[in-house]
Amino acid sequence: MQPLDGIRVIELGNYIAAPTASRLLADFGAEVIKIERPGRGDELRKWRLYGGDTSMLYRTLNRNKKSVTLDLRDDSDLDVLKNMVADADVLIENFRPGTLEKWGIGPDELKSINPELVLCRISAYGQTGPLSPQPGFAAVAEAFSGFRNLVGDPDRAPVRVGVSIGDSIAGLYAAFGAMMQLFSREQARNRGSQFGSQVVDVALHEAMFSMMESLVPDYSAYGKLRERVGGRAEGIAPSNAYMCQDGKSVVIAGNGDSIFKRYMRIIGREDLADDPGLSDNALRWSRRFELDDAIEAWTRTMDSEEVLRILDSEGVPAGPIFTAEDILENEQYQVRGMLQKFSVDTGLETPQEVHFPGVVPVVGTHSEKIRNIGPELGEHNDEFLSKYGKKGIENGD
Repeated sequence: MQPLDGIRVIELGNYIAAPTASRLLADFGAEVIKIERPGRGDELRKWRLYGGDTSMLYRTLNRNKKSVTLDLRDDSDLDVLKNMVADADVLIENFRPGTLEKWGIGPDELKSINPELVLCRISAYGQTGPLSPQPGFAAVAEAFSGFRNLVGDPDRAPVRVGVSIGDSIAGLYAAFGAMMQLFSREQARNRGSQFGSQVVDVALHEAMFSMMESLVPDYSAYGKLRERVGGRAEGIAPSNAYMCQDGKSVVIAGNGDSIFKRYMRIIGREDLADDPGLSDNALRWSRRFELDDAIEAWTRTMDSEEVLRILDSEGVPAGPIFTAEDILENEQYQVRGMLQKFSVDTGLETPQEVHFPGVVPVVGTHSEKIRNIGPELGEHNDEFLSKYGKKGIENGD
């Protein structure tokens, strides 16, 4: 038994945000039925496609799900979806606001079909407010939230991080919102009262804004505008990435007051360790360039493995900057089940063994086993479509 066994989720989602939310529920036992357009499916199937006909990105974000194809612009297919909704616990969507209403399956209609349905809606700016009708991807939301302004070096234009973090965080919030509503439903049942279902409304920019710590309070209280600081975290020093002799970089976070003194003695800078002008983070931040230069002068004299060995022996937090190759070879990932292999079509003559990231969080001692990677388009049509009223079933292709 998994925690969400018996929970059925319908996903009306493309790209990353909604699929991430439903994937989190699927990872812990929910039956997730992903509705895709016939013939084309989720556009993510072709993103970063290096071989075969389905990307590893799609396979990853849609693991543990079932794929059913329906054309929601067709009344008969829409009727099938409505029949499925009657048996569902959660519906997750990330269309532009108003799309469900245009199709005649807005919140009121869905509630009339299934009064206890949990509806999670993900959009750029939320379902209300003057910007709600506007479309927008995570990149725009990251900028609108203030996040993008803090990423990169101060003398250059802001950059984006290497993943679609806005979508992923919005997906986390949507899954959390769904779980809150499911818990509320269970409490209502235990009390013998009616469940007052509320729409979970996740805006991409608000999901990112919630990650911005004290960005607005600092400005509101002190007039302080945060600025880009490269590899550092503002107000925290020394903490950065440093180049080593072998051309690799390591991250060292030696910013705790007591750790800092040990750290400076390790690099042979007793003068900095004993300097009263470096006794706390605020003081060290004002001299961050001096400290970074001193640290890198030391790290460049050794290979990265030796730097990390010395720092680890003295209890200074530090770690390597991994590539995918490094992760695959790392025992920590392997022991906790964070690398799980599946045989996958990669476009070669025979399927290949491909590693996929494990399930987070770990409950117990090991990551949950992935039941299946992202399905083929329409792979589960036979299982669902005739059951819910569709005649003349065709496969997803």
